[in-house]
Formats: sequence, C-alpha cells, structure tokens
Amino acid sequence: MKHTRALYPGSFDPITNGHIYIAERAAAVFDELEVSVLINPQKQSTFTTEERCEMAKEALAHLPNVTVNHFGGLLVDYMKQQKFRVIIRGLRAMSDFEYEFQTALMNRQLSPDIETFFIVTEARYSYISSNAVRDIYRFGAVVPGMVPPIVERKLREKFHRSE
Repeated sequence: MKHTRALYPGSFDPITNGHIYIAERAAAVFDELEVSVLINPQKQSTFTTEERCEMAKEALAHLPNVTVNHFGGLLVDYMKQQKFRVIIRGLRAMSDFEYEFQTALMNRQLSPDIETFFIVTEARYSYISSNAVRDIYRFGAVVPGMVPPIVERKLREKFHRSE
C-alpha cells in the first residue's frame, strides 16, 4: 500500500467551517494532509500568515493526520520540494469548478505527476466564503455556524467588537 500525502492550499483568510469540512473529507482519504496557507504579497490579507496558521491549527486539531504550514511562490514548486503528489480543492458551485478546472490543467501542464482531487462541499457550506465572513462581521453581523470559535474570537479582536 502506497503512503499518500496531499496538500490543501488556500489563503484561509480566515478558515471557515466549509474549509474544515473539506479537510475532514480529505484526511479520511489520504494518509497525510497538509493544510497550507498561501503567502501572497500582492494580496492584502485581513489576518497575518501566522494568525491564519494559528486559527487553522486550532480548528483542525481534531484530525491527527493533518498538519498546517505556509508557503509562498508557485504551488507546484512547493509540492515538488515537499514531495506532495496530490492537490485538494474544495468546490461550492459551478463557478468554483470553472476556475479550479483551469488551475488544475495549468498545474498539470507545469508538473504532469501532480494530481488534483476535487471535493464537493455539503449544501450547508455552499454559500460560505472567507470574503463573505469578513464582510458580514465587518458590518456588524455575527457569523454563527460559518466559522470555528477561534475564528470568531479573532474576528472580534480584529474588528474591536465585544459580544
């Protein structure tokens, strides 16, 4: 039996319950899963790389075969360096599929030995995105059921709210 390591990359700004669901599904299939926070200097993140990693570690602590890390640069280069062969991507809607399909084809062109696995979320998470969570919270609404408790705490701290 082959030991398979998979990588679930993303900005996770912040990690949502939808992300956690995808990680749980992937962790049940693959021997090891790394959830890796993307460092993108061109993008203005709400949370620092360290904060995003901290939130992901706490939210995924119940999964013994999951680690959290971060990377910058080209995904396929990081995967080769770390000896990953599988990319995990979550899908919420057809619009996600179009983008993810094109990205998977590009990654395959750059590195033919890397596979992309798509995991479809449950309907209850299909409308949740990190952007939506941040916007909802920024404008004063709460985000119950959308994010884990660590993220709710960090959102309160970031936007100086008490609840």
